Amino acid sequence: MSDADQLTIGYSTLLETAGDIRPPDGAGARASPQVLVLVQGDGALEPDPSWDRVVRVPGHGVARSRNAAIEHATRRYLLFCDDDVEVNLPGVLDGIAHLKRTGAALALGRGTDAEGQVRKRYLTSRPGPLNRFSAAKAATYEMLVDLDQVRAAGVRFDTRFGAGAPLYLGDEYLFIVELLRRGLKAVSVPYIFGTHPDSSSGSRWGGKDLHVRAVVLNEVHGRAAPLVRAAFALRHARGMGDLATAWAFVTDGTRAAEAVGAAGDVGSAGEVSGPR
Repeated sequence: MSDADQLTIGYSTLLETAGDIRPPDGAGARASPQVLVLVQGDGALEPDPSWDRVVRVPGHGVARSRNAAIEHATRRYLLFCDDDVEVNLPGVLDGIAHLKRTGAALALGRGTDAEGQVRKRYLTSRPGPLNRFSAAKAATYEMLVDLDQVRAAGVRFDTRFGAGAPLYLGDEYLFIVELLRRGLKAVSVPYIFGTHPDSSSGSRWGGKDLHVRAVVLNEVHGRAAPLVRAAFALRHARGMGDLATAWAFVTDGTRAAEAVGAAGDVGSAGEVSGPR
């Protein structure tokens, strides 16, 4: 069995943007990734011939779609994806080979913009372990997981976070940290997993955005969060704009349960159609 035969690409989408999905060349062929499309929104949907399975995901928030991908993917390795991402299959297959060599449960690859430039600065061009600090810039379409390990450990996305949820940032970061807390290994790799043309939600710096960032840091770092928030404010002072905004961030000790209530469930698994 080839590595492509062991891969599921899980595209999270809304009903009105499902038509934007462009699977990599060869999708639908015998030796190719499984194309799993996770759709939120009511109404009729005409599946594309390149889609292998469609899951209608109830509720709101991309984290619910990610959890449905973990539930319904039928291959060992899962690349999380969005409808506006162009997957670089050779880079993803390099990521799978790395997971096989190292036994890691998650490989965090890289993304490029429409001009082919990497979207972030990296300290090294070599693979390395992720921790509670280095995982903070993760984008979902850069995340490739070994589903056997993720499922066995019970790791899921927190549905209070992520696009479409009240706390609309940080779902990827929290997922990786939870994976680490449960004793699994996560690594960064220098392989390009895909191209994302739009600006990232992680680049926003409005007042509410900073509040959500503070809640994410509080969930990740617990008692150490005040020091982490202060260090973050020093590093990003220019982006925060003024001293009052930075101070509000430094002193924001809100936890997720205070912001949106007790921990939510992982969402319904959804209704499935398609042969594989």
